[in-house]
Amino acid sequence: MRIVVHGQQAFGKSVLEALLEKGEDVVAVYCAPDKEGRPVDAIKELALEQKLTVYQPSSYSDDSVCDELRSLSPDLVVMAYVTLFVREEFLNIPTHGTIQYHPSLLPLHRGPSSINWPIIQGSKKTGLSIFWPDNGLDTGPILMQKEVNIEDDDTLGSLYFNKLFPLGVEAMLESVDLVRDGNVSKIVQDESQATYESWCKKEDVEINWSMPTEETYNLIRGANPQPGAWTVHRGQTFKIFDCVKFPGVTGSPGEILSIDDEGLVVATGDGGICIQRVRPEGAGKMSVQEYISTHQLEVGTRLG
Repeated sequence: MRIVVHGQQAFGKSVLEALLEKGEDVVAVYCAPDKEGRPVDAIKELALEQKLTVYQPSSYSDDSVCDELRSLSPDLVVMAYVTLFVREEFLNIPTHGTIQYHPSLLPLHRGPSSINWPIIQGSKKTGLSIFWPDNGLDTGPILMQKEVNIEDDDTLGSLYFNKLFPLGVEAMLESVDLVRDGNVSKIVQDESQATYESWCKKEDVEINWSMPTEETYNLIRGANPQPGAWTVHRGQTFKIFDCVKFPGVTGSPGEILSIDDEGLVVATGDGGICIQRVRPEGAGKMSVQEYISTHQLEVGTRLG
C-alpha cells in the first residue's frame, strides 16, 4: 500500500519512523513550509535522510497541489499533526482516503489545544481519535479511539508525552493495518455532544486567585508547559509551573501565606496552592526559592 505521510514536528517524525521501521511503502512526505531562522522540521530531516521526496505547500487551495499528490498514486494519506487547512479534494485523492490523528475523544474538544482544555476543565479522562478528515474542523467520521486517564498530577506535558504521543503512534500504525485489511469504521460524530475550543493563549491562563483551589490547580497544570499560567508581582508577570494543592489554610486570595523549603503558599478562594517552580519575565525556569532570593517576596505580599 502506497502511503503518503503528512505531518510535522516530533509526532510526525515518530509516525514516519514507525511506518518505515514496520516496512510500509512510504512514497512521500508533506510537511509545513520552512520558517526563516527556525530549525528544519524533524519530519523533514528524517524524510531527507531516508531519500524520500518532501513537499511543503503553503496552501492546499491550488489545484497544482492536488495534481502533485495524484502523480504519486497514493493508496492512503496519514496525517500526523497538521495545522494547515487541507481541502477535501486533496483528502479524497488516495484510493482509501486520508486518516488523521487528533488528541481528544471527538466530538469533544475539537480545535488546536485539545490537550490543555480537558485538564483545565477538570476532566478525569481524555484520549485520542483517528478519524477521516473532511472540510470541517475535526468533524469527520471516526475510525478508532483510545481512552486515557487524566491523573491528578498530570500536566499538559505529561499527558501528551507520556500517554497521548506514544499511544497515538501505536494507533496510527494500527489504523493503517485496518485500512489495508478493509476492516474500517466510519462512525459519524454526534454533533449534539460536540465541543470546540480555540488555542489556549496567555490571556486564557491568567490566575484569578479568588477561584477555588481545584480550579486554580487545574489551570496551572493544564497550561504547563505552554502557554504557562501566570500572575503578577510588583507589576511584573511570572509563570507558574510545578505546584501542589495546599488545603486547610485561609487568607485573602493571592496573599502569600508562608515561604519555606517546600515552596511558596498562596491563598486561593478556598485554600491554597504551594508554588514550586516559576519562570519570571526574561529568564528561564527556576525553583521558587531561587526566584525568592532575587525578588522581594515575603509573607503577606499579594500576587495578582
